[in-house]
Amino acid sequence: MAIVNVSDAKFQETIQEGIVLVDFWAPWCGPCKMIAPILEELDQKLQGAVTIAKVNVDDNPETAGQFGIMSIPTLKVFKDGVDMGNYVGVRPLAELEAIVQKHLQ
Repeated sequence: MAIVNVSDAKFQETIQEGIVLVDFWAPWCGPCKMIAPILEELDQKLQGAVTIAKVNVDDNPETAGQFGIMSIPTLKVFKDGVDMGNYVGVRPLAELEAIVQKHLQ
């Protein structure tokens, strides 16, 4: 599955089924640019087992505010719509893969 950009309007719909890793980011954020290729590699490794959704906090302040996003990048994991936790800052591929695999079992 490709990485999807999600708006405030589509957020709840997006997180309702399966495992969804949400990246809260902004185009001006240096660390956000650093994690983008890591997320692309994770998407390729997991071959559709997980949805990776990107929420631009500048364009979608409602969703960012709802979850109290204060620092970016912040990654949140949802399983069938349930918030399973968040991770702030750039993380290596192996760590992100371990986080997601924990929720796939």
